[in-house]
Amino acid sequence: MIKRNIGYFVVVGLFSAGYTFSSIMDLFSVGPAHVTLAHLGYPAYVATILGIWKAGAVVTLLAPRLPLLKEWAYAGIVFDLTGGLASHLFSGDPLPMPLMPVFFLSLAMTSYVLRPASRRLALPQSVEGAPVVPASRVPVAA
Repeated sequence: MIKRNIGYFVVVGLFSAGYTFSSIMDLFSVGPAHVTLAHLGYPAYVATILGIWKAGAVVTLLAPRLPLLKEWAYAGIVFDLTGGLASHLFSGDPLPMPLMPVFFLSLAMTSYVLRPASRRLALPQSVEGAPVVPASRVPVAA
């Protein structure tokens, strides 16, 4: 369990550092991110929107508790990075360009899987205290 927690904090730390750097580049319109967005055909204001949301996602992931907000942050990260991957692929960019979103997505998903129980959304409980099983997972008797 301790190794899992250490792994989580290392991976979320690496992801957060990279995503913070990306957020700063987006917010201040500097570096390769700004050039890349222009190359992909996005208007300049998209960088500001992405920069704000990326910063919010990093703050949410690093904050203690807030499991529901963390779920939303991870969803936004997936939308951002899969959209970036698709944009690179659809624009015909050579292989090194689409690999950056894939790298960050793999870090984000690894941190999602390794996160401690205190950072996970709790399962709903029934009146008796047992976890509620979704109808799709209830075994059907033959």
